[in-house]
Amino acid sequence: MPFENHLEKSKTRILILYLGIICSFNVLSCSDADHSVHFAAAEINGALANEGFRRCQQFVHGWLAEADPQTGLIPRNLHKDRDIWNAHDCGADNYPFMVLTSAFTDTALFHSRMPDMLHRETELTSRLGAIPDVYSFSKSAFVYEDINLARLMFGGSEYIKDGLLPLTEWLGPSPWSERMLNILDDMWRYAPITTPAGRIVSTNVEVNGEMLQVLSRLYWMTGKEDYLDYALRLGDYYLLGTHHPTRNFQNLRLRDHGCEIISGLCELYATTRFARPHKNAEYQKPLYEMLDRILEIGRNEDGLFYNSVNPQTGEILNSGIADTWGYTFNGFYTIYVLDHIDRYRQAVLLGLANLDKYMNFDWEHGSADGYADAVESAINLYNREMQPDVAAWIDSEIQVMWQKQQDSGVIEGWHGDGNFARTTIMYCLWKAQGLSLQPWRNDVQLGAVHNGNTLYISLKAKKPWSGRLIFDRPRHKTIMKLPLDWPRINQFPEWFTVQPQQTFQVVINGELTRRNLEDGLPVQFKSDKVYIIIKE
Repeated sequence: MPFENHLEKSKTRILILYLGIICSFNVLSCSDADHSVHFAAAEINGALANEGFRRCQQFVHGWLAEADPQTGLIPRNLHKDRDIWNAHDCGADNYPFMVLTSAFTDTALFHSRMPDMLHRETELTSRLGAIPDVYSFSKSAFVYEDINLARLMFGGSEYIKDGLLPLTEWLGPSPWSERMLNILDDMWRYAPITTPAGRIVSTNVEVNGEMLQVLSRLYWMTGKEDYLDYALRLGDYYLLGTHHPTRNFQNLRLRDHGCEIISGLCELYATTRFARPHKNAEYQKPLYEMLDRILEIGRNEDGLFYNSVNPQTGEILNSGIADTWGYTFNGFYTIYVLDHIDRYRQAVLLGLANLDKYMNFDWEHGSADGYADAVESAINLYNREMQPDVAAWIDSEIQVMWQKQQDSGVIEGWHGDGNFARTTIMYCLWKAQGLSLQPWRNDVQLGAVHNGNTLYISLKAKKPWSGRLIFDRPRHKTIMKLPLDWPRINQFPEWFTVQPQQTFQVVINGELTRRNLEDGLPVQFKSDKVYIIIKE
């Protein structure tokens, strides 16, 4: 179906749904007319979140059907490299979001086949200590006879940053976080590159950018001083040495596979603000120099980033627009929050204000992966700057991405399919304000709207349902132990959260109670819908 026709059909469907919900309130004894509007929006959100989770579940089933029958592991892709599992594609992009989808939609699968795949992967692919290497199903052995440290460091870094770390930020301690820490420790145990500040794992700017992000977060999560020391080696290498990204690079990528260094240095700067103030002072001037030069030469007229530039000459090397624009803006916004540098916030706002020009934009030659990264960019920043036009853009573009899914559940048949699920889960959590269902059922629609100090929740199902509503918590504190919830690549933003010992007024279909929601809210209903109000 042409996109324009699909979009009009989606708008019509949502409008009809909205009008139907409004009309249904004529028969309800609701004293506050505003409640009707908020519950109507919550019910629409529930329909969208339900569709998203069903699509993610179909993605999981589609890929599990393609798993290697002997090992149970998924292949790198379905067009070529069907014979291999590798860390930087299967592990980083695809498998982790099968795990996370299962955590939301199929707890039996989450507790059985998902950890079984992890255990098998660990057993078969660990090559140097815990660091994984490329594995061949047909050979029942590694693809390469040699141990190539550059290859191993790249694969391990990707697996951690893109896959295991996002899982950990949602799940907390788990077999996946254990695998992550074991890989990280061995990467630095075998770090091969000598610098004046100490050994580092790579000279690859993507790997080092990922390590800066990983180490800055896991230092706080674990309290392990070594992780901050490793990150400071990288900070000195790039900000205080001869590898400054805008002073010394001749090709600076402002899209993925390069842009990680920008937000990585910003995450280290945020960490040093609280943990190493003297290093924070050393880093401030060269960090501002990098960010200001990027703003000067790295953006188009709409405030979005080019794919790559020469920061020394100002030449635009690749004028394509980065689908990962928000990954770089995460760093700018972090420094704005820390240091109140308004020009960095204004740069973010300019990019967000012009998103309406990028409806159905060809980010990645039509691939769903481009939409996934662009929509994630918008969701993460919308969580901090709630601009209505940005919300409308996200709603529009998620529909474009969803239409790329095949009937089998597979999206495009390569490892980037996992990013479809990652971003869809982010979208669903926004539409449910961080709430989830246990048990999940594919006909139960959960949506929510947060207005002021009140959360409006809509539950709708085709048949009776009994279970619990699970509320999100301030995971940046409770799991990651971060001193500040700075915007992070591949994070799942927090919307409505509950804290231990906190109590709320709860109104279920007019009945008022007061309760703690840390362990969830038991709900059962026989009618087709139930409305809940939570007041702080």
